[in-house]
Amino acid sequence: MKEARFDARGSRVRWTEVDGAEPTRVYVHGLGAASTVYHAHIAARPELAGRRSLFVDLPGHGLSDRPADFGYSLEDHADALAAALDQAQVVGAEIVAHSMGGSVAIVLACRRPDLVTRLVLTEANLDPNPPATAGSSGIAMYSEDDFVSGGGYVRVLGKISATWAATMRLADPLALHRSATGLIAGTRPTMRRMLMELPIDRVYLQGASSGELPGHGELTASGVRVVTVPKAGHNIMFDNADAFTAAIAGRL
Repeated sequence: MKEARFDARGSRVRWTEVDGAEPTRVYVHGLGAASTVYHAHIAARPELAGRRSLFVDLPGHGLSDRPADFGYSLEDHADALAAALDQAQVVGAEIVAHSMGGSVAIVLACRRPDLVTRLVLTEANLDPNPPATAGSSGIAMYSEDDFVSGGGYVRVLGKISATWAATMRLADPLALHRSATGLIAGTRPTMRRMLMELPIDRVYLQGASSGELPGHGELTASGVRVVTVPKAGHNIMFDNADAFTAAIAGRL
């Protein structure tokens, strides 16, 4: 495990690192998750093994610090991720990012183009104000106080899948709520617009069980390679690991 400071207080963002060849692959988790849980089994596949790989836990999640005075917006998370990559002396990385982590990766690629040469996004949030059925919406429907100390965090844990609950229990409730609120607020320009304008290789993976990706046509027209993955929902890396690995390896 390695770490880097990401705020003036000296709070640390942490990651697990595997040595290997360049360019580096950086795996980034979604809201309430942890990078090794969602991606280590993929990085170990023969098609992907041998590359230097970083499994980064965003602030407030996993093993990273959770300062109470941090904003946890998408921009805040992107800056913390940049601090980790700078400390690790990573440039020109391939970012493999899930859900909220994909939104963070888009912001990172726009803010620090020196750090990113390829994005592989798994059902990344591209627009503000997601549907009420989204996980972030279920968290942000509570006020911050109600979620942190009024029982909202416990109620959400009781409603979600066992896998997500296992990693969400590692996340700080305050950080989780602020991250969800920041995800719903989105960015200006939107994550979708930023993604469409990035001059790098971009792959967007959509689970077939999740339905048609809104704005599929405009993304494709802008050069984003949109891949609908069969037999998969939001967690493609679990539902169809073969297809997920092939997409990262550039074989889809």
